[in-house]
Amino acid sequence: MAENIARVLADAVASDPTRPLLTWYDDATGERTELSGATLANWVAKTGNLLVDGIALGPDDSAGVLLPPHWQTAAVLLGCWSAGLTVAEAPGPVDVLFAAADRVGEADAWPAGERYALALAPFALPLREVPPGFADYVVEVRGHGDHFTPYGGGGPVEQDLLAEARARATAAGLASGDRVLVDAARHPDPVDWLLAPLAAGASIVLCGNVDESRLPARREAEKVTRDLP
Repeated sequence: MAENIARVLADAVASDPTRPLLTWYDDATGERTELSGATLANWVAKTGNLLVDGIALGPDDSAGVLLPPHWQTAAVLLGCWSAGLTVAEAPGPVDVLFAAADRVGEADAWPAGERYALALAPFALPLREVPPGFADYVVEVRGHGDHFTPYGGGGPVEQDLLAEARARATAAGLASGDRVLVDAARHPDPVDWLLAPLAAGASIVLCGNVDESRLPARREAEKVTRDLP
């Protein structure tokens, strides 16, 4: 059993770094972004380095994440956990805040020393206009290294998240090698859309703004073996 979330990711990547680990669809824009395990791990490493080397955060520090299910959200969350940060569940002071461009207005409820905004645009394009008081995550993270040594521990909050994820994976019948289709609107909790499949050794087909008419062909094209109920 993996001891922390960073280990869960490492195990998911190690089986085959080249296989698609997270595939993102946005039916509103037509975007499809596929990340292999190696590519997702690269984004996570850059995020960890941004946090640790860039702004000197680590264990006992906290992050606010005002982001919907998305492949960039996966990189942010996994990067935070790899660096030993606690992802806050409720508004309040945090050491770093990550917010979608359409949610920066909520920042007053999340006082933070460092703040990053995300456009969540196709091809990881930067923001057209960076909100005052924020830096552009995509621009900042690209300058950091591709290798990161995760924090070796896993505090009580992280252990609870993993236990919940494993229970969710078991309840959903997820198994190693599964290709799991997830409706982002139905499963906004990262324990569901991100951690449960990873803990089971499954890969993720995450779909936003779902057009139901496209799902049958998508299931076939992506070799989906299970929908997250």
